Amino acid sequence: MTTPPSPPGAERSDASAVQIGALLPLTRPGWVEAGQHLLAGLELAVREVNDAGGIVGRPIELVVRDTAADPQRAAAAVDELARLGVAALVGEYHSVVARAAAARADALGLPFLCSSAVLDALTEQPTAWVARLAPAQSHGWQIYADFLLSAGHSRIAVAAEPSVYWASGARILRDHLAPRGGTVIELDVRALDPTAVCDELVDKGATALLLLVGHPEPAVSIVRSVRHDRRLAEVMIGAPAGQPEFAEWATLLGDDSAAIPFLRYLPERLSPLGARVETALRDRLGEEPSFVAFEGYDTVAVLADVLRAHGGDRARTAASWPRVAVEGTRGQIQFSRTPGINVWQWAWAPVQVVDRDPAEPDRFRILHAG
Repeated sequence: MTTPPSPPGAERSDASAVQIGALLPLTRPGWVEAGQHLLAGLELAVREVNDAGGIVGRPIELVVRDTAADPQRAAAAVDELARLGVAALVGEYHSVVARAAAARADALGLPFLCSSAVLDALTEQPTAWVARLAPAQSHGWQIYADFLLSAGHSRIAVAAEPSVYWASGARILRDHLAPRGGTVIELDVRALDPTAVCDELVDKGATALLLLVGHPEPAVSIVRSVRHDRRLAEVMIGAPAGQPEFAEWATLLGDDSAAIPFLRYLPERLSPLGARVETALRDRLGEEPSFVAFEGYDTVAVLADVLRAHGGDRARTAASWPRVAVEGTRGQIQFSRTPGINVWQWAWAPVQVVDRDPAEPDRFRILHAG
């Protein structure tokens, strides 16, 4: 599906190169497919930057480290990459992992451009070292809540696992829906198997079930149980975190994979740059690129622009976040201080609610945009 990354320690030893550390989930229990798409975007942009002359004649090198969705492993990787002398960090998909990486980057004075993680509290305190491309969870999930209400859902169950990320998502939904007449019913999947989840949906009278759980399990088993329970034929399943975005979802679930709305961060129509990158990513991946691949490409596009102006000086790179103005694949990228967000934030990447078309599960339908 994608060219595997070079194993850790196998990077070229080009003394003239500008090295960038890349944090990615490339093995389980990380979301491997997301990591592969993110890496494809990063690598494509690095190749294009280097083909165009690099950073004032110096090539960019990615120094890839697999986080495997482990916050401690990510923090240790940040320490290692800082010692190796990387100019900056990029990447990471999982929010709790990115939060650990951001804390270490802030402590070490290492610029970190976070590609994909959305947790609002990426750092506990305001920092000048960290910037983020992905929209904050509160922004995207409020748009998703608006979609639920517009689709006629006001009694919403969430099947949730314990996690800072899932708990934050449930709180955002509850706080946004309650003033508008919506109710959020939490179902703890540690105590309920998929059959018991179905019984609770019937008992509570929910019209929608949101999957705030890991992929592939228990998400896949819950979907199968709900879809094959005749009592729940009218219940909508949703996955705001984006589990249905990747091909593995359709492979595992077949026809059951469709009509499950999720969030993705793409515009309704790509710009000429976005369309060109889409074609190149498709060739690289051997499948349709997800929004995560575009996030990877845009990350390097932004960082290369900053590095061209300031070389590899870490402090000057971090000081440049508020002056960024780069045309990315999904719009003009600029960073600002956003209320409630402690990092430099692109406010905002385009947000859509989409699903897989039941008539053609490989095709996505745009249901709502914010």
